[in-house]
Amino acid sequence: MNALPHRRFHFGEYYVHHILDPGKQPLLLLLLGFICSFLFIRFSVRMIRRGVRWWPGNVTPGGLHIHHVVFGMFFLLVGGIGTFATDGTHPWIDVFGLVFGIGCGLALDEFALLLHLEDVYWSEQGRKSVDAVIVGILLTGLLLVGYLPLGLTPGDRVHWLLIGLISFNALCTVVTFLKGKFWSGILGIMVPGVSWIAALRLARPYSPWARWRYTRSPRKYARARRREARFHRRTDHARQWLFDAIAGKPTPPGARPTRAHQLAERMAERLAAPRYAGDFRSYLPPDEQRLRSLTRLNRLAARRAAAGAAAAARRAAPVPHAHPHPQATTAAARRREAAARRRTVAAGRSRGAGGSRRSRS
Repeated sequence: MNALPHRRFHFGEYYVHHILDPGKQPLLLLLLGFICSFLFIRFSVRMIRRGVRWWPGNVTPGGLHIHHVVFGMFFLLVGGIGTFATDGTHPWIDVFGLVFGIGCGLALDEFALLLHLEDVYWSEQGRKSVDAVIVGILLTGLLLVGYLPLGLTPGDRVHWLLIGLISFNALCTVVTFLKGKFWSGILGIMVPGVSWIAALRLARPYSPWARWRYTRSPRKYARARRREARFHRRTDHARQWLFDAIAGKPTPPGARPTRAHQLAERMAERLAAPRYAGDFRSYLPPDEQRLRSLTRLNRLAARRAAAGAAAAARRAAPVPHAHPHPQATTAAARRREAAARRRTVAAGRSRGAGGSRRSRS
């Protein structure tokens, strides 16, 4: 009996059959541009944060710091408008797909800045940007696997059983989101079974589902809290460690930037604004200038408050009558002595004038 010939894996055949023929090459290039731009910009900002000398640093023309979300919006506009202008024809759709993916990575990396309208890049709130990037990469990758949920492709014959299965999967995904299991819900959109298991398990104690359903069931709420302490916190710590390795550890609340970061910002300001060479404060970053101004104002306010409190204490203190102030007593005695001398002189003059008149008579 002849053995079946062993068929070797050929990447070219796989790429042509699964990527090129279905027309997924622009989506693949978009995903590659998305991932590469995110990794590059995270590497760049971490080098700037460390103050590495061989890295160019921030883009600050004229002293204005330009965030990379501006460049991301430019790439998004070029990619989107270029796709419509060329009617999605090859090879332009591949080029503009790559450009659009680069814009997605640059723009979503500062998603927290657009959400809070504040530069929270290195704070705990800035982790929303990493969440947004990972969700975007995950959804794009799942779309690359199949155009529709459950691996459907356009042109397939759809049965009622399959429609019911997709509807049930969508319902379980919504329940999973309400139970506070975000990543399970994202995976459950395209991978059947993940959201089903997550929807049957207990909700996280701080989720909307727990507030609606577990308020009248203390036993379920206690079980949810025990499971949170035993399992979910460990996964959260692992996710935190992974995000720190990818995007850098956020600055703790109340901590000031490192000296390397301040030095890099100062050198960038010095190179960008040479006309202020006489004023050393112009080399400081805006946060440092604001911090020094607030410190100076606080010192002035403290001095004025202390002076006002001392004056109020002097006004409120009772004036002692039995024991006058030594300086006041000395001044009063001097005035009395001066008045006595004036009276003595006046009396002597009057006596001398009276005796001369008697001698003439």
